[in-house]
Order: sequence, then C-alpha cells, then structure tokens
Amino acid sequence: MEDALRKAVLDGQLRTGDRLPAETELARQFSVSRPTIREALSALESQGLIRKVPGAGGGSFVQAVDHTALGQVVQESMHNLLRLGSISFDEVAIVRQYLEVPAATLAATNRTDEDLEELQELLAEQKRRTVDDPMVAELDAQFHISIARMSGNRILAALVYALHRESEPVSYLDLSPEVGRDTFAQHRHIVAAIAEQDPGAAEAAITEHLTYLRGRIRKHISNQDAATV
Repeated sequence: MEDALRKAVLDGQLRTGDRLPAETELARQFSVSRPTIREALSALESQGLIRKVPGAGGGSFVQAVDHTALGQVVQESMHNLLRLGSISFDEVAIVRQYLEVPAATLAATNRTDEDLEELQELLAEQKRRTVDDPMVAELDAQFHISIARMSGNRILAALVYALHRESEPVSYLDLSPEVGRDTFAQHRHIVAAIAEQDPGAAEAAITEHLTYLRGRIRKHISNQDAATV
C-alpha cells in the first residue's frame, strides 16, 4: 500500500498540491482496511511526500519533492540524532561549512539575474536590521540557503538547508554591533563575487566568512564555559 502511493507521487500520477482521496475511498480503491491506509499515509508524511492539513477542507496533500522538502526530512532526522546525542553540534556545523564553499562557487557560475536580485534584497533587509532584531537569524539562514539553491545542485541545496537550519550559527554568536558589521561586510563580499560570476572570489569570500564565524563561535562558547566554572 505504502509502495503504491509512493510510486504514484514519484511517477507524477499524483502531482504537487493534489489532494488525496479520503481514507475510505483509498481503502476501497486498494482493497485494504482504513488502518492500513492510515499507516501508509503516516509513513509518506514522515518521508516528506505528503502533508496533512487538519480541519474542514483539510486532508492529505502531495508535497513538493524539491530541495526544501528533502532538506526538511534530513533536518528532522538530524534534529532527532542531536537530541539523542548520537551526533554532536560540532559535527553538524563543520559539515555545513565544508558544503557551503562549493555551494558558493557553483552559485557564482550558475546564478541568474533573478538570483542576484534576491541576494541583493536580502542584503538590503539585513542592513536595515539591528543585531538584537529577532529576524537576524532567519535572514542569515535565508541568505546561506538561497546561495546553496543557486548552485543548481538540489542535493547540495537540501543538505545545506538541513545543516544550516539545525545548527543556526548566528544563535551561537555574541551578536555585538561589531560582529554585525563584520558579518554584513562579509555577506556583501560574497554577493559581489557571485554578481561577477567569479568562482575563485566566491570561494575566498565564503571561506573568510566561515572562518570568521567559526572563530567567533568558539570564543563565545569558551567564554560561556569559563563563566560557569
């Protein structure tokens, strides 16, 4: 049952946004019980292939199978592993940083004019915010995830989405005005390299930014550890 529904989604028989028939109708079509249908739908939801909408007019809808949907599934799994202590925050953060370098170089090669406009709008929005604004972390995530999407590699984009959302590097920084100015200037250098479609400059700019973040995060964590002694 689960395999049949998954095949219908992945083969395009059920398209993104389509509402699945009610459980009773699915049970009739597949000649199985409603509990079997519910079990299959729960499995597909956990795989990110469908989403359940409660209430009147709700139901089960086919989810977009793109880098965001894949990233959400990976993020959920990673979140559970972090909570269980099976992996560490440092492991997540290091892999994210390694993946963001090729993402930026590919973005410099593959970006479109619309992509560049999106990055410039994000920069403008970041410039308007103070470091204590609650939107700072979300704008930072959007910036890095957008660059990964512009790489043109959906697997890379999905992994950066999951890793960045789960590690939230800005949350581990002491966001002083100085740090805010530094990170904004670094973002601007990254965008300039992508605008010029210069992969080498993009690699240098993102490496400088990630090295800076890693150093500031380590310093912040060390200060917190010292304060608890």
